[in-house]
Amino acid sequence: MPNTSVKSRFKIKYILFGLVLSYIIMCQSCMTMRTSPKKTKAFFNTAKIDFLDKSVVIDEHQLHYIQTGQENKPTLVFIHGSPGSWNAYKKLLIDTLLLRKYRMIAIDRPGFGYSDFGEAEDLKTQAKLIADFLKTVNNKKPIALVGHSLGGPIIAKMAIDEPNKYQHLVILSGSLDPSAEEPENWRYFIKKKPLRYLIPGALRPANDELWWLKQDLVDLKPFLKNIISDITIIHGTKDRLVPYSNVAFMKKEFINAKSMDVISIENADHFIPWTHFDIIRNALLKL
Repeated sequence: MPNTSVKSRFKIKYILFGLVLSYIIMCQSCMTMRTSPKKTKAFFNTAKIDFLDKSVVIDEHQLHYIQTGQENKPTLVFIHGSPGSWNAYKKLLIDTLLLRKYRMIAIDRPGFGYSDFGEAEDLKTQAKLIADFLKTVNNKKPIALVGHSLGGPIIAKMAIDEPNKYQHLVILSGSLDPSAEEPENWRYFIKKKPLRYLIPGALRPANDELWWLKQDLVDLKPFLKNIISDITIIHGTKDRLVPYSNVAFMKKEFINAKSMDVISIENADHFIPWTHFDIIRNALLKL
């Protein structure tokens, strides 16, 4: 009996160890929130839209992007939130009205999609990498930056760094106000080894950059007055992830913006790129 009991406990431990190991291995490949090249091709082929699916190396970082539209048009650059990838904007990329007016580029931000997946970067680094990338595809036409959620402060940082570079900023549910960021101390603990390896896919780099975000926004705040682009702010009044109070903060801080248009979507939550496509598309057509 004692031997049987020992064998039974050993078997249970072995099974538990196997389950944990299997989960860790599975975490590396699930919830990537990215679209395979095959599915990407099928999506655009179905829509009968020509596209470019490409990766470039910027300062030893791989940056992946999708492009649609004609090379000689003004450019819309789409920056997704956290987590996410270029496909957050896929419906806009095939919109026939937008294609008549713009060349459109949607980026996998560093750490997401096919851009150094899993390796998060802070706000300053991401803004610089994306800005340097845009120099490689410059067609000498006006550029408008569109950023959702964490993409909002990234495009703000880009406009601070190069005030005359970007004609228009479109901030969708943007997280700009550091005081609106609630303390999430639990992120620190799951950011550390070995717990971080229990976080699946794109949620790992998302946790890293969201842990840094509050300090990034504190550092960004004094320089928001340097933005001189035209600005469009679109935000849902019932956004529980990025409070609507961010709108008042931006109106106060963007004191030198060339113009500012605020579109408040009543009772909308954080996911307006998916739930309020028409409002966003129409705002982009009016830029």
